[in-house]
Amino acid sequence: MTVTVVPEFTQADLTDPVVHAEQDLRPLWRRLRRHHPVAHHPTPDGRGFWVVTPHQLVEEVCVSSERFTSVRGNTLGTLLAGGDPAGGGMLAVSDGPRHRVVHRELMRAFTAQALAPYRERIVSRIDHLVRTAVAKGQVDFARDVARPIPMAAVCDMLGVPEKDREALYADASHTLASETPVTDDLSTRLARQQILLYFARLVRSLRGEPGDDLLGLLVRMTDSEIALTGDEVLYNCYSLLLGGEETTRYTMSGTIQALADHPEQWQRLVRGEVGLDTAVEELLRWTTAPMHVGRTAARDTELGGVRIAEGDIVTAWISAANDDETQFGDPRRLDLGRTPNRHLAFLRGPHTCPGARLVRIEMTALLRALITHADGWEITGKGVPVYSTFMRGLSSLPVRFVPRDGPRPRHPRHPDDVERSA
Repeated sequence: MTVTVVPEFTQADLTDPVVHAEQDLRPLWRRLRRHHPVAHHPTPDGRGFWVVTPHQLVEEVCVSSERFTSVRGNTLGTLLAGGDPAGGGMLAVSDGPRHRVVHRELMRAFTAQALAPYRERIVSRIDHLVRTAVAKGQVDFARDVARPIPMAAVCDMLGVPEKDREALYADASHTLASETPVTDDLSTRLARQQILLYFARLVRSLRGEPGDDLLGLLVRMTDSEIALTGDEVLYNCYSLLLGGEETTRYTMSGTIQALADHPEQWQRLVRGEVGLDTAVEELLRWTTAPMHVGRTAARDTELGGVRIAEGDIVTAWISAANDDETQFGDPRRLDLGRTPNRHLAFLRGPHTCPGARLVRIEMTALLRALITHADGWEITGKGVPVYSTFMRGLSSLPVRFVPRDGPRPRHPRHPDDVERSA
């Protein structure tokens, strides 16, 4: 196969985590969308992979699972390493009729009704963490506030005891991203194995009597017509833990950075000039924690006028799609009142994120707590990025809060700001 070498990739190697952590790739995305919407990125083995950047084409890759399959892996790293061993077993790396059935069943755990028992606990926990941080004044927001929120929520849903959560977090934090430029592949593999082993022990502790939580739902699916295997239960526990923890944590820290950089948007929010619902959607677009989704061409096909061969690796860059000027007017302007806002933070099609509603509940609660307790804040030091080719975010963000002085504003409540459909 003969392909054109795109010069941009000589200056920004997308297989290098340092590039994503330390460079602003928005100019690159813009050039690629305009001149090379489906570009071929070289790799040392000569195989390379396709880079898709326009919103329309990224969405096409997401919804066309019959052309672009996730079974071999859904991240660049696993695809370049030869594939995901959980392919066909974990919901995130499976396709076809069985995937649709499992996805539909799993979504039962994320309806408004199913999340109702957790919602009050989530809102209360977030309010407490923000109130405590504001009273303290100087905090590391990424570690002290953003870190415990999503882990607690997903562990509540999976029935993970409080005593086990710190160790589980430590393992989870080493799987998709690193806090240092040099990654340790062995430590990453061990952390993944530790998570799977933990859930195997947790399942055994149920002694055949699954509860009404998310883990119980997965276990009951082993005795239903779906007939999940034991490995499939563990794979999906792993996926739900990481999906629920990593994305929300980085989105929350990115939110604090974004509102500090755009104080006029914070004031719009405080004054009630924009709704919490639209603010959450714009912040999801702006931060875009999962940068891409990886696929493999299931057959010879065409995308954006470019021929793609069966077996080729295709990466659809959500971070580029969410910055697409043809889809979002002035995309580099943070606008908490932006509507419509067809961001792809939760993907589209058969792999739409099951936990989207949960993330929206958490993000809405965070904004409401900030409005209630803080007059504002300033970033007091440089945020420390995580190093990954898949996730974008901050592992540390020093912040000094200014407590609210005087009456707390009554922000108008959107009727479905936390109940909206995922």
